[in-house]
Amino acid sequence: MTRNTHPDAHPHDPHYITRSGWLRAAVLGAIDGIVSVGSLTVGVAMANPAPGAVAIAGAAGLAAGALSMAAGEYVSVSSQSDIEQADIHREQKALKAQPDVELEELIAIYESRGLAPDTARLVAVELTEHDALGAHIRDELGLVEEHAANPMQAALASAVTFSLSGSIPLLSALLSPADQTVRWVLAVTLAALAVLGIAGARAGGAPVLPALARVLVWGSFAMAVTAGIGHVFGIAA
Repeated sequence: MTRNTHPDAHPHDPHYITRSGWLRAAVLGAIDGIVSVGSLTVGVAMANPAPGAVAIAGAAGLAAGALSMAAGEYVSVSSQSDIEQADIHREQKALKAQPDVELEELIAIYESRGLAPDTARLVAVELTEHDALGAHIRDELGLVEEHAANPMQAALASAVTFSLSGSIPLLSALLSPADQTVRWVLAVTLAALAVLGIAGARAGGAPVLPALARVLVWGSFAMAVTAGIGHVFGIAA
């Protein structure tokens, strides 16, 4: 994997793309924690508002969800890493077996990006002499170290943020009056989602309003569905 070592024209205002790996897993875990545990506690409270039942369901959902998120992120990102490593190994073999063909391939890539044929050949030759594999990893496969798949980082980020965010609706359910659990959980969950949407947008340098709208709309939808299911089962009981 190649490392990006070019000079930075604005070192005090870095690009946000380098955060994409852990930020995606962290935001996904946080949103899933709030929505999953919030929806679960609302659904259970609608069916059976007894504090004990809500607490057990919420705690079980929190533990199971965190472990599930960690396992899912680790497996999926590991699969991505395996694909990247397989492609790198394939490039290594091709460079040994057909160096001239690989050089022409690199020249064609640079020409397709706008370089004149002579310039593309000069650049390809010099980069090949410096680090042939690194040039192909970066320019043919599109891989750089900052964006490499990191299974453990993704798993930990997802599990930690799920646990922290999922504890918010669970605590609101535990601290609320028994006859107001649903209202408290709904209010706290939506407020937490709003904060998360704003924080995630700012961490990634993205517009705040679209991010805020996404988390609130989908969070509200998830809780409405589970509340409806819990209400139906509560009537049936």
